[in-house]
Amino acid sequence: MRNSIEKGTDMSRYNRRHYRQWAPYVPVAERRRRARAKIKKLQKKGRVISPVEIAGRKIARTFWGEAWCDNLESYSDFANRLPRGRTYVRNGSVMDLQIEPGKVTSLVSGSSLYDIKIKITPQPARRWKKLVKECAGQIDSLVELLQGRFSEGVMEILCRKQSGLFPAPKEIDFSCSCPDWAVMCKHVAATLYGVGARLDQQPELLFRLRRVDETDLIASAGEAPIAVAESAAGFQTLQTDDLSSMFGIDLDQAPPAPSAAPQGRQRTGRAAGKAIRRGRKSKAAARKHGARISARELTARGIPHSRIQSWLRSGVLKRSSERGIYLTTAATGAKIDEYLATKKAGASKRSSTASSARGKKRARAKARPTRSARGKKPARAKTKISARELTALGVPHSAIQSWLRSGVLLRTGQRGVYRKTRDTAKNIAEYLEKR
Repeated sequence: MRNSIEKGTDMSRYNRRHYRQWAPYVPVAERRRRARAKIKKLQKKGRVISPVEIAGRKIARTFWGEAWCDNLESYSDFANRLPRGRTYVRNGSVMDLQIEPGKVTSLVSGSSLYDIKIKITPQPARRWKKLVKECAGQIDSLVELLQGRFSEGVMEILCRKQSGLFPAPKEIDFSCSCPDWAVMCKHVAATLYGVGARLDQQPELLFRLRRVDETDLIASAGEAPIAVAESAAGFQTLQTDDLSSMFGIDLDQAPPAPSAAPQGRQRTGRAAGKAIRRGRKSKAAARKHGARISARELTARGIPHSRIQSWLRSGVLKRSSERGIYLTTAATGAKIDEYLATKKAGASKRSSTASSARGKKRARAKARPTRSARGKKPARAKTKISARELTALGVPHSAIQSWLRSGVLLRTGQRGVYRKTRDTAKNIAEYLEKR
């Protein structure tokens, strides 16, 4: 008896827990306190902990971090859970994040401390060779690459959907120890955003994650010193302290100045002119890319709000930290010109159609005879006849009903009023003659 009572009590608790009530709400501060206590235990066991810390609302601030987050948000597969993931990463719930070749692991604080594992498919060798070939000669140094300082053409190649450096949804496989049955839970989404925040500090981790060597992209640039950016790119020379903070190494002395320029074949004539023009175009493109443009400027040029939102979703424009201010991309100028040209062509087509319609109307007016020539309008034939008129002519009610059934007369919406047909007058005349 006691066993059955205990069993019934256990079942009632199970039902109450799993079917009738949600788990009690635990404030974020209490969750984080519990998570920190568990983290301390892990640290005592020798585990290295690397939490994700976000300053302010913006998760990523550099090129690589922003590009990673933009890539995530461009896929509708992740649209449901990303907002909750942003909230979790902003409030410091990602207590630990480790990025290794082809793998990301993390500990995220929720109702409990959950263990997340994400596998990233390595960059296919054929696709990586194609990227290296397309970027050949356009990235001058490792510093320029890691800081994201290159032309919009290179940026477009690296960030290209499906074929660029960033993984597509089918290349991301994840699991979480939480009880959420969703395809992507909020803890996985927070971890993916944490990767974007970590790339702000260590952009080289993206290449480790995709298992490629970033030096392949600059191999064709020659033996240029790593610490010095090329003057042709228009960038300033980095100091020793900047390199130490970026790569986490101590440099006792400044790197030696490069020796005299190698004596090679100098470009002359037409080849030199082409090189100069190409350099000017790349500088102009670099200045144009990432420029700020406001919604007011776009609407003043004739771009509707719906088109601006469409461009933001497709990546033609990028959001900035200010409301109503956007950043241009490689495709922005071309898209604006294309839209305005299409709009202008449509307006000219409509005006030509309207003018042709007006011309036809004038021609019809000229062909129409004048009022004096037309004379009076002919009297309009009467199409309706009432039951009263028919009985006055001598047609009985039975004949009227017969004509309605045979279609000689047609009913209207009015009671006692009928519509004539081409046989009505003939049948009336025949009926009256028979009488």
